[in-house]
Amino acid sequence: MLEGVIGYSSRQFCRAIIMPNLVPPVVTTADAVAYRERILAAKPRADFFNPLMTLYLTEETDPNDVAAGYGDNIVTAVKLYPAGATTNSASGVKDIVKVYPVLEKMAAIGMPLCVHGEVTDPDVDIFDREAVFIETVLDPLRQKISGLKVVMEHVTTRQGVDYVRSQEENLAATITTHHLIINRNAILAGGIRPHYYCLPVAKREEHRQALVQAASSGDKRFFLGTDSAPHSDPNKETACGCAGIFTAPNTLSCLAHVFEQEAALDRLEAFVSLNGPAFYGLQPNEETITLVKHSEPVTYPQKIHTGDGDVTVFDPTFPLYWDVQ
Repeated sequence: MLEGVIGYSSRQFCRAIIMPNLVPPVVTTADAVAYRERILAAKPRADFFNPLMTLYLTEETDPNDVAAGYGDNIVTAVKLYPAGATTNSASGVKDIVKVYPVLEKMAAIGMPLCVHGEVTDPDVDIFDREAVFIETVLDPLRQKISGLKVVMEHVTTRQGVDYVRSQEENLAATITTHHLIINRNAILAGGIRPHYYCLPVAKREEHRQALVQAASSGDKRFFLGTDSAPHSDPNKETACGCAGIFTAPNTLSCLAHVFEQEAALDRLEAFVSLNGPAFYGLQPNEETITLVKHSEPVTYPQKIHTGDGDVTVFDPTFPLYWDVQ
C-alpha cells in the first residue's frame, strides 16, 4: 500500500505529518526511524519528500524517549488517539491522567500534541463526540498543562471552530479537504456510500459551512491536514468498512475549487503551505507549485492500483477545473 500511494503525496507536497496508527503502531523513536526509512525507500526517486514523524501516545509511552526523539529532530509531534476512536486506535489512551507525565514533558520542550478529538463513550452520539471531547477532555487538559501546544486534527464541527477561535495561543486545528466538501448526506442519503465514510464522521451542513469559513478566513490557527487515508476497496465495501478517504491525487484541485467559490483564492497558499509550518515552528518550503484553471474539466483516476488492492479516489461530486501545472 505504501509503495502504491506515496507518489501521490510526494508529487505535490514537500512534507507531511505522518500518522503513527499502523499495526503495530509507531510508539517509540526507534519505530519512527524505521518507518521513515520505509517511506523514503518507497517514494519515487525524483521526488523530494520530508516525512515529519509522529509517535502514537500510549499509557506506557516513555517521556524521555519522546524528548530524545524531538531533540534529535527525528520526531515532530505526538498523536493522541482515544482508544477505539478511529482506525487502528485500539492501543490508544483510555485514561488521560496516565499520560500527564509525557504531556508535561512535551509542554516543557515545546513539542506539539496532535489529537484525534473525539470521545469513545458508547453513550455519546457519534455526531456529538467532538463537542463532548472539547468540553470533557481537551479544555480541562489545556487548563491543567497550560503551555502544551495542541493541534486539533481534522476538526469537523462549528463547536470545534469556535473553541479554537476562543483561545489566544498554543491551539490550532487542521481541516481536511473532504470535510470542506461533504456533509453527512454524502454518506447516507440515497444509500450507504462507504467511500465517504471517515472518522471523525462528516456532520450536518451547518458544520461544513463553518469549516469552509474558517479555512478561507485567513485565520492562522487553521490549516490543511488532508488525513488522506488509503484503504483497499474490499476493506471499505464490507459489512464493517474502514474509516478513511483517499484524497491525495486531487486534493489541491478540490481546494482551489472551494476557495474560488469563497472568493478567497488569495488565501489558499496560507491555508495549505504557510499556517501549518508557522504553528510547528518550521520554515515555509522554498519550492512552489502552480495551479492552473482549465476551460474543460480535468480528470483523475477513479481508482489507483496498489499491491494491496485497488483504492478509490475521493469524488467531490462536481467537476474540477483547477490542476497542478
